[in-house]
Amino acid sequence: MFSFFSKAHANYSTLANSFSFKNVDGGEIKLQDYKDKVIIVVNVASKCGFTNQYEDLQTIWSKYKSEGLVVIGVPSNNFRQEPGSNQEIKDFCETTFGIDFPITEKTEVIGKDAHPFFLWAKENHGSGAVPKWNFHKIVIGKDGKVVDTFASITKPTSNRFIELIERELKK
Repeated sequence: MFSFFSKAHANYSTLANSFSFKNVDGGEIKLQDYKDKVIIVVNVASKCGFTNQYEDLQTIWSKYKSEGLVVIGVPSNNFRQEPGSNQEIKDFCETTFGIDFPITEKTEVIGKDAHPFFLWAKENHGSGAVPKWNFHKIVIGKDGKVVDTFASITKPTSNRFIELIERELKK
């Protein structure tokens, strides 16, 4: 069946698990370590109207991590709402929201200097994978491909988001 929404242009010569990020402590977050898991990559910021979504992200991480869900927060100042240092970001996440899911160092998520993961997501999933604002969510399936993306206004605890996560975890 033909669909205008088909991702047929995606050749996926590279899968998500070939990327890594520097973590907020200077170590490395290798997506290869999460092969065969469902991964949510979300660009985050501490001075954004959507910052309370950290709480929702922690909630779904706590609920589903034992089933194979990984949440990775990617702080970015691309939208001028994450001015802090990596240490300030880490302290804010831990003390304000009790975050214990992986957080990267502050990273570019849009434009020509975007982290290679975000360039890859755009190339393979289209412009819907490009963050338009903070708390844009990219869901990677167990096969290492983009399953779907969600705009900032979609809460991680929304029915639509949870239904997708649960469906992907069962695959």
